[in-house]
Amino acid sequence: MLKTSTIIGGIWGALAASALLTPAMAQDTGVRIVLNEEVDLLEPCMSTRSNIGRVIIGNINESLVKLDVRGGSGLQPQLAESWEQTADGAWRFKLRPGVTFSDGTTFDAKDVKHSFDRAMNPAITCETPRYFGGMTLTAEVIDDLTIEFKADPVQPILPLLLTLVSIVPEETPVEFIRNPIGTGPYALTDWTPGQQIVLTERADYWGEKPVVTQATYLFRPDPAVRAAMVATGEADIAPSIAALDATNPATDFSYLDSETVYARLDHSVAPLDDIRVRKALNLAVERSAFIGTLLPEGALLATAVYPPPTLGWDENVEVWDFDPDEARRLLDEARADGVAVDTPISLIGRTANFPNNVEILEAIQQMLQEVGFTVAVQFYEVAEFEQLYSKPYPEGRGPMMVVAMHDNSRGDPSFSMYFKYASDGRQSGIADPKVDDLITRAQAATGDERVALWKELQAYLHNDVVADLLLFHMVGFSRVSERLDWTPTMATNSQLPLSDIQFK
Repeated sequence: MLKTSTIIGGIWGALAASALLTPAMAQDTGVRIVLNEEVDLLEPCMSTRSNIGRVIIGNINESLVKLDVRGGSGLQPQLAESWEQTADGAWRFKLRPGVTFSDGTTFDAKDVKHSFDRAMNPAITCETPRYFGGMTLTAEVIDDLTIEFKADPVQPILPLLLTLVSIVPEETPVEFIRNPIGTGPYALTDWTPGQQIVLTERADYWGEKPVVTQATYLFRPDPAVRAAMVATGEADIAPSIAALDATNPATDFSYLDSETVYARLDHSVAPLDDIRVRKALNLAVERSAFIGTLLPEGALLATAVYPPPTLGWDENVEVWDFDPDEARRLLDEARADGVAVDTPISLIGRTANFPNNVEILEAIQQMLQEVGFTVAVQFYEVAEFEQLYSKPYPEGRGPMMVVAMHDNSRGDPSFSMYFKYASDGRQSGIADPKVDDLITRAQAATGDERVALWKELQAYLHNDVVADLLLFHMVGFSRVSERLDWTPTMATNSQLPLSDIQFK
């Protein structure tokens, strides 16, 4: 039989050990996420840009409805409890009562209207309007908890389009803000540029309480460094690492990415205004040589700026052949007709945009030079890059191929086609009346007609216009601490809701 003193001592020892463990266990509800690019803005109307969206979407700011990328259950209520299309084609949303913003103000329909009007206001050049091109759209407050959107022409997927509008308070000024206010489960509590961003849980959040209490975002451009930080416990999640560094089956995950890498060609600047030159660019790049070398097995060669699962995908559009001899012939033919094919062309990339991007652009440069192009590679940080990638383009610019990753995880070409290819599209390099007409009709169509129009447009852009240098549909790799229960989705590069993260 144990003596009483022994029993009591054992109890006190267990209590003491428990007390010592408690602070450490409390700290375990925070996570550290290491990203490849620093954040230059935390502006909600710019959250469709990946480096911003993966910090604030679903964390600080929410939308009326959300797309369930992880569970595959389609559109789900968020700040709207329900929605319906009226007889005249408008969409009416019933809003969730009892919701507050992180500054304590109450959410209602006036906030939704202001968020939409602000995002569409040209005075602050938000990214949101690029997805609503080719239509006239207005928001009308019906009552405090009801709002109606009218589109001309009528938009059958308008609720899906509105997943891109992050809701902010009515008092938010029509200018870029530094401290975003939202209805989400977290608030911004620290932003030290060049070092970290910290989000902390809100005690008054309207929805289900997430298990992560705090998230610290760190920024490292080298994918090997990001992978090592998770391995050593300095970070919990590295959403993007290189395939070469994905060596631990217990922590490393590959996932089908919704990103497409392509080079936007500006058709208004010689010699890219000549279709023979654009064809030669496409014929000169040996796309398949990148798969299994600088890109992982599983990456696909692109024939559109969005990935194959997207509505209206035309499987009959074929990847350009690698034919350097034909590329040289086309350049010689254009040169003989007086086209300035020897003009230096800038191949422009975004620093740390994706793993091995420097090596990939340098390899493309070499392939293009081997057939007779003169190409210079240049890299820019995200803010400078955007000035070259989005309109208004710089005056007096020379010929540029701007290499970017475009995300379309929502499954419809509407999220790509207007702003990439319409004459007024914010990142378009072409002006083609047939393209404009096809986009307008496809956006308003439904069923088989919508599918057929998107297919026709994909084939026309690829085969007849030769709009861009389409490259790869990406496969991503993430490294995740073994203490977490979380895996990436096809949208991870553009949004990373902390509420998806659980602890083992």
